[in-house]
Amino acid sequence: MAKGYWIVRISVKDSERYPDYLAAAKPAFEKFGARFLVRGGRYEAMEGTSRERNVVVEFEDYATALACYRSPEYQAAAAIRQATADSDFIIAEGPGD
Repeated sequence: MAKGYWIVRISVKDSERYPDYLAAAKPAFEKFGARFLVRGGRYEAMEGTSRERNVVVEFEDYATALACYRSPEYQAAAAIRQATADSDFIIAEGPGD
């Protein structure tokens, strides 16, 4: 079965409040089995535009990735993220086995 992925590029606007987003999102990540493959760290933009922080989160499947994003737990956290950062956020399906 194909995995589901969140691919998120983030520019934090309010570094004092941004940790509130991470804390608020943790229950959703735990509930839906999120596995962080990339979480910040070094990068080099080879083409196009970039943001200062890049995140790739793996889920069991595409439906689980969507369910996590749409969950009340994550939507409460998303409101904090949207207030404290600019983001590009997509959910993608990986290749099947």
